[in-house]
Amino acid sequence: MHRRFVVLVFNCLLTFGSYFCFDIPSVLQEQFQGNLTCPNGTHHNSTGHNSTLDCVEGLGMTPAQYNLLYAIYAWTNAVVVILAGFLIDKLGNRFGVFVFSLLTVLGSSMFALGSHFKGSPYLLPLMLTGRLLFGSGNGSLTIVQNRITAFWFKGKELALAFGLTLSFSRLGSVLNFFFTQQFEAKFGMQWTLWGGTLLCVLGFVSALIVSILDKVGMKQLGLDGVIQQESKKVRIQDIRRLALRYWLLVLTIMFFYNGVFPFVADASKFIQDKYSGYSQQAAAYIAGAVYDSSLVLSAAVGILIDYVGLRGIFAVGCAALTLPVFALLAFTFVPPLVSTIWLGITYSFAAASMWPSIPLVVPQATLGTAMGLATSVQMIGVGLSNLIVGHILGTKSSELKIPLWRWQQMMIFMLANTIACIVASISLNIVDKKQGGTLNRTRKGAAAAQEDRAPADTAPLLDDEMANEGSGS
Repeated sequence: MHRRFVVLVFNCLLTFGSYFCFDIPSVLQEQFQGNLTCPNGTHHNSTGHNSTLDCVEGLGMTPAQYNLLYAIYAWTNAVVVILAGFLIDKLGNRFGVFVFSLLTVLGSSMFALGSHFKGSPYLLPLMLTGRLLFGSGNGSLTIVQNRITAFWFKGKELALAFGLTLSFSRLGSVLNFFFTQQFEAKFGMQWTLWGGTLLCVLGFVSALIVSILDKVGMKQLGLDGVIQQESKKVRIQDIRRLALRYWLLVLTIMFFYNGVFPFVADASKFIQDKYSGYSQQAAAYIAGAVYDSSLVLSAAVGILIDYVGLRGIFAVGCAALTLPVFALLAFTFVPPLVSTIWLGITYSFAAASMWPSIPLVVPQATLGTAMGLATSVQMIGVGLSNLIVGHILGTKSSELKIPLWRWQQMMIFMLANTIACIVASISLNIVDKKQGGTLNRTRKGAAAAQEDRAPADTAPLLDDEMANEGSGS
């Protein structure tokens, strides 16, 4: 069965480019919000410490418009992934992987095209439309990716495989934080954005290869027909059958990510505003450390959680241990690197314990729909958080430094989300315990349970299986 690892390799490459593209604005926030023109003699990419005098040339967006680039991404994502999850369950992985990777290519091209209209009224609409298309592709692509992983690795190295695909997406984010700024300084904003588009094309090529491997693999396993039978039965009403702990899991995920993504989007600016002596480059590195540590840890944490189980307990632990991160950022001057690495660590544990729990609480045939809904709720939350953060930080682009009290309010908002996450994850554990404790099974317990329900798992959409779903699944 080494084929599943070949599938995994190309499956990993699927989202590498799109994750790189996603956070390009975060690294170039100064350029996106920079002035359209600079008076002679002051044009200077602000690396000096006297950055109050420097003028950064850029696209002239306000902080609110800049945060809108992230909010619109999150919201299209939210709307599209529900439909996408359902469509993938209906029409299969190959359809999904093709359409959605094509969308990321189209979206990133349009975003790059928008930058050529600097200073014209077309700039914002074009870039927002680009983010819209890009968002509808990228979130959905992650679902197909997870679904392919869940299919090839279920009951085997599931969290490890999830961890590796996540690591690879994160590698895209990390390389962006390391190289984009230097690339922009050398070649300018427009070429940088087109470079991102090129990486999305790489993902599209991987998509085609994954489709072929998936088709051949299914045929050899003789599963092509079975899955199609199951898919025909998927109905939108299946949402009503998703259990309470699925919804609590979804809330836990949403509140956790509400603290991570909006923070990373504004982190490099925050570091430059609050702590003295960080250049734009250094600030981008430190902001990227959230992803660096999760990149290094994801696979190892995945193996650990596959081995130990106790996913519910880990979820509570991650949330609780994230509290000090935002407290440090809000109320102390502890070097920001401490906080970003710490957040990266809790983030890896969260990702490895929360997402792979979804296949444990929903039937296989509705997995796409369930993943879609979960991603959707997560994105609605993150989109709202981006807007709220944009609002807290103010709407004037002229302020070179955003005042510290505004940053402090933003961190308190992040703290509030983390507290909500703790509440949701504790409730999740209570409900799960009442329903047989699937999430907190250790390796031995899980193996025994696997044997009990092996036959049921092949036809999880039969109604009688659903009737006793509360006790069993």
